[in-house]
Amino acid sequence: MDMGLKDRVALVAASSQGIGRSTAEAFAAEGCRVAMCARNTQILHAAADKIRKQYNAEVFAEAFDVTDSGAVSRFVAEVARTFGSLDICVINGGGPPAKGFLACSLEDWQRALELNFMSAVYFAREVIPHMQRKRWGRIITLTSITTKQPVTDLVLSNAARAAVVGLVKSLANEFGKDGILVNNVGPGFTATDRLKELAKARSASSGKPEQEIFEGWSADAPLKRLGDPREVAETIVWLASERASYITGQTVLVDGGMYKGL
Repeated sequence: MDMGLKDRVALVAASSQGIGRSTAEAFAAEGCRVAMCARNTQILHAAADKIRKQYNAEVFAEAFDVTDSGAVSRFVAEVARTFGSLDICVINGGGPPAKGFLACSLEDWQRALELNFMSAVYFAREVIPHMQRKRWGRIITLTSITTKQPVTDLVLSNAARAAVVGLVKSLANEFGKDGILVNNVGPGFTATDRLKELAKARSASSGKPEQEIFEGWSADAPLKRLGDPREVAETIVWLASERASYITGQTVLVDGGMYKGL
């Protein structure tokens, strides 16, 4: 199936590992030119090199912190100069630490807002003018099932990521007239390093072995397993494609049916 993405420029933030990396790979497999960023220089460039070789793709990679608005601005400008355009932006910033409310400091709250909400503002401000000039664009935020169903020990994520959904709805309403679609993808319990961190926190607070916690999460999902990062990535690529050209302002959960609401 032709997704209509060949030669599009796809920027994927926090893409050195996990879901971000799988997303960069999935866009490269569709023939996109890919821009990658993350904080760890060595891991990022190793991932970029592998994608170049595996998919014969054009890849631009730069290491920086997405909470630095100036760095985001410089990166987006350099991507546009390098590739001549910018069509797709996947906003991703990793998750805040797993903690209960009383264990969170005010600094934890500030960092969570910078990482998960303000980074989305920074990227959107920079990429939208490029998309307006082409009258075509896709902005996809990567959050969590926590936007629909709060998760124990993830109060920082539960709160900060909900703000991202409000931003997505607002941007979709304002910029739909410019041909820009804005959506959110919320993974459920997906096999990543982030999930290992949560399992460790749950184990410490409950006394249960981490393996038992993983098994419980799998049992809670109707599909009886954890998600794979690639499954989230394929959903993101679909939302960016011409196959999803009348979808905007939505949150799509990739959670194996774990969300219990209607």
